[in-house]
Amino acid sequence: MHECCGIFGVYAPSEDVARLTFFALFALQHRGQESAGIATTSGKRIQVCARMGLVSQVFDEDSLSQLSGDIAIGHNRYSTRGSSRVDNVQPILISNRSNTIAIAHNGNIVNAEHLYKELYEQGYTFHTSTDTEVIGNLILSSPEKNWIDKIRYAMHRLSGAYSLVIMTNHSLYAVRDPFGVRPLCLGSINGGWVIASESCALDHIGASFVREIEPGEIVTITENGVDSYQAEPARKALCIFEYIYFARPDSVINGRLLYPARQAMGEGLAQEHQVDADLVMGVPDSATAAGIGYARWSGIPLCEGLLKNRYVGRTFIEPDQRIRDLGVKLKFNPLPQMLDGKRVVVIDDSIVRGTTTPQVVKLLKRAGAKEVHMRICAPPIRYPCFFGVDMATRWELIAARKTIPEIRDFIGAASLGYLSIDRLIEAVALPKDIFCLACFTGNYPIPVQLEMDKLALETMQTGEQAPSV
Repeated sequence: MHECCGIFGVYAPSEDVARLTFFALFALQHRGQESAGIATTSGKRIQVCARMGLVSQVFDEDSLSQLSGDIAIGHNRYSTRGSSRVDNVQPILISNRSNTIAIAHNGNIVNAEHLYKELYEQGYTFHTSTDTEVIGNLILSSPEKNWIDKIRYAMHRLSGAYSLVIMTNHSLYAVRDPFGVRPLCLGSINGGWVIASESCALDHIGASFVREIEPGEIVTITENGVDSYQAEPARKALCIFEYIYFARPDSVINGRLLYPARQAMGEGLAQEHQVDADLVMGVPDSATAAGIGYARWSGIPLCEGLLKNRYVGRTFIEPDQRIRDLGVKLKFNPLPQMLDGKRVVVIDDSIVRGTTTPQVVKLLKRAGAKEVHMRICAPPIRYPCFFGVDMATRWELIAARKTIPEIRDFIGAASLGYLSIDRLIEAVALPKDIFCLACFTGNYPIPVQLEMDKLALETMQTGEQAPSV
């Protein structure tokens, strides 16, 4: 499973807003590693620096010094709509005859193709294949006079998940879709204001958490301060995977710190799927806290059986075939002295396609593990996500094609246990009805086509397929 995106915004006339945005994006790097960008304005024009690569690869002292102003927005991208290429990096600068905005987006617009065709026929041009540009052009196309009403107009037309930061020459806006699928929060810093996908970004720059942006809310920040405009909310549908995997464990979402929630997931697994074993280990880093929870409840000793190379994939150099064939060994290195002859319980966050887990099991067995018992924090994923997670098509999801015993045999584990939905909700300790659980149940909060094409807007741009409404 791949991350979504990270977004950040700041209005702080007394601060170096580009530098603040850099460090905030650094804290949000886990949400997207394909590209990074920052846009700033001093009130006269908007400047953008956005390139392929990690935050530390895209920016240096020279590039940050060119980004002056009182307002900034930033973005880390993982491509969920449109391919991973330089044309699609964000923030995106969008203009018409009278207005210019910069926009950054976390989510996925279900009706993007329909809106693209409509806007194209009205004469709007597109320079990317992202739904972010569709959102921006939809805002600019509004007949309304002020920015709040223009954004409301777009919200009434958009279907899907979106957390947005939008910047004009004089204002910063934060927008969250009526379902609240992706997180977004408001903070304060030295008389200024910040917006972030996760609260951990506020901690890194010395900002104070104020509150979460509510589903359906528009927050506007100007020289006069902060104002809020609430649209009609739908039923809440926060993505449950923010708690299982996506968000950092030191972030707070809906008042719940994620680290103890993940520990509670491990405890729930130990209660639902007990086994005689010698050691417990969490697959680093996403299942580390759950591993601690499993060990604490079961009384089985905790160990670090796998060490993670955290820099794998953080280079543009293509590995040769010999290195590529190493597969998961490039990412993880086992500790044979800890594993030899041991029955090991391995906690992981999820099984999606079932391509990585068999390699992990083989790796541990080759290191000497006598038995490998897999325990998974997410219930079986049987349906794809259409709301900002590049997960898989349904036919690629192993739990959509195989029973749990069949998956156990396929991955080569001695046993396999998934956390139930009820135990997952108990671990998160928030009401079940505020979450989107569609990847487990198929009950989507927004109508979707079960086979949607991530690259559909590119196809429409090249004319390979006539767009249809």
